[in-house]
Amino acid sequence: MPQFRSGSSQTSSTSESVINETITSHQYRTGYSYSASGHNIESTDTNKYINPTATTLTEQTVGGVNFSWTSPNLETVPRFTITNPGASFSLQETLITPGLDTVTTIQRTINTSTTVETTTTFGQ
Repeated sequence: MPQFRSGSSQTSSTSESVINETITSHQYRTGYSYSASGHNIESTDTNKYINPTATTLTEQTVGGVNFSWTSPNLETVPRFTITNPGASFSLQETLITPGLDTVTTIQRTINTSTTVETTTTFGQ
């Protein structure tokens, strides 16, 4: 049987990992935006309002996410008349409805490397 008076032992261990991530985010617009602009026009509403009334829809579930939204009642979109008939006029209406607004996808790779070095010294 051998007898050791002193000595040492060295070990080294390296581990590497690669993590691939994909993060997807969905942004939903839950309301609406209506705008009207122009010249030589006016609203036919007695109070000169230019916004349609809102209609709230029921709740919906998509991908496990519950949401509800508010949409305009298109029957109540304002009507316009020309102020000075025969003159030039312009009318621009914009309606942005509720729903999916943007999808953002982030892809990244994380590389890690870990090295552990151990030295053991022993003696009698």
